[in-house]
This record gives sequence, structure tokens and C-alpha cells, in this order.
Amino acid sequence: MELIDGNAIANDLLKELSKKVESFENQKPCVAFVRVGQDPASVSYVRKKENTAAKVGIESRLLIFAETITEDQLLREISLLNEDYGVHGILVQAPLPPHMDERKIFNHVSPLKDVDGFNATNLGLLCQENQDAFASCTPAGILELLKRTEVDTTGKHVVVLGRSLIVGKPVGMLLLQKNRPGNATVTYCHSGTPDLANHTLQADILIAAIGKPLFVDRSMVKQGAIVIDVGINRIPDNTRKSGFRLVGDVNFEEVAPLTSLITPVPGGVGPMTVAMLMRNTVKAYEKSLQAGMAL
Repeated sequence: MELIDGNAIANDLLKELSKKVESFENQKPCVAFVRVGQDPASVSYVRKKENTAAKVGIESRLLIFAETITEDQLLREISLLNEDYGVHGILVQAPLPPHMDERKIFNHVSPLKDVDGFNATNLGLLCQENQDAFASCTPAGILELLKRTEVDTTGKHVVVLGRSLIVGKPVGMLLLQKNRPGNATVTYCHSGTPDLANHTLQADILIAAIGKPLFVDRSMVKQGAIVIDVGINRIPDNTRKSGFRLVGDVNFEEVAPLTSLITPVPGGVGPMTVAMLMRNTVKAYEKSLQAGMAL
């Protein structure tokens, strides 16, 4: 068993991006973070993204709105960012308040600035294997982990646990592409899949993005499989000062001895998500230069 060190790989990628940003003359890439309300997790996530952007040399703007803002008001604010040539990437932090349609909000972000990869246009381009598309950051991060760990996915059977638009569906589409990493056979499993273990035991690469702590146990993983754990779940732990600890969707202690490669939680996929957001922002900046839309 060998750990895939997401922190180390993400740091390497951020160093590469930092050198690229240093080479840009005059204007630097700029990403706008839109946060609605004071959800503690959202506050923490956005702060981490701001800090990482600063480390790379990417400028950031933080727009904070009260939870009482209407959907129409938020759409107007996003329209202003869409029209601002000084902003190259826009990220709307989820979750949004219950009175908002998240899909509608994400689709309102210009596809050219959709560094989160949630806009329907980018999802469609991804399905068409268009390399100009912005891929969702977590799926793109998973592929970067596999690439930099020199995992050959060609012909491998990948089983994806989860079918969300943010992780499950796009990571499967990326691994189906005729690129490297890619060219895999992909099976999607979800809450409606009967006899789940029958499918997961066939996986050469198992991607767990089901949102249930410690769900995947040793009975679901074959010897020598590669396991990518996307889950980040808080469970009570009285031995910790915080009163909780972070675990993935995989029961690491049970599953790790069976695997050839596995991502830990934390320190696996998580750092890659933020790093890929920075890469998408730099890509958006470069595309704006090509289109003559930068200041």
C-alpha cells in the first residue's frame, strides 16, 4: 500500500502556477469569490481559497452578501462580474440559501469565467471532450493525482460511487475521454444501485464520492485496487479538542492494507481541488488575453 500525497502534488502544481503568473506582464489573473451568508464551513473554504490565490500571485475579490439577498439580486451581482474585464474567474460558494436555485445561479456565471466548471455549457463541452472546457475542480484534481502518480488508466475498470454534477458525473466523463489519463471503462454506482459490492469489487480504480462517512469497507474493495476517497465528513471524536475528526467515505484503516494506492483524508483529494481552481483561473486569464478581453 502506498499513499497518494495530495498535499505534495498540489504544492508542486501551485509552484508551477506561481512561476507562470510571475511571467505575466502588467495585469495579473483575478478571481472573484461570491459568498452568501455566514456558514462556518463556507467562510473557512473561501478563506483558504483566498490564501492560496495570494500565494500563487492571483488577485482575489471577496463579495459577501446577506442570506436574505434575493435570487434576482444575486443574479444581477453575478452579471456585473461577468461584464467586468478585470475579473477572469468567478466562484459562487455553495451551499446557497434554500430560496435559491443553485443550478440557475451556477448557469448564470459566464462560461468563460466559470472556473468551478459548474455551468451547463462547460459540462456539455466536457462531454464533447473539448479541451477548452473548464472541468470541475475536484474531478480535474483526481485526474491530476492519477497523472502525477503515473497511474495508467487505459483499459482500467473505474467504478464511481456517486453521480453528482460536481464530482461523480464529470470525473466519469473525464476518465472516458480518449486522453491520458482516460480511456477507461467507467461504471457509475449510486444509492439506487443494488448489490453495490458486486460492482465495487470489480474496480481497478474505485472513486468514492457518495457523502457517507466510512461507507466503503474491506468487503467492497479487491486486492490491489487504487482507491480515491473524495469524501470529507465530520464525525464526533471526544479525544479531539474540536470534538470531531475528519474522515472520508472510505474506512481507511480497513481498506488501505488491500490497496496498491490510496488517498488519505485529509491530505488527499482536498488540496487538489483548490490547486485546480487556481489553474482554471490562470487558464481563464490566458483565454481572456487571447480574446482581447483583458484590461
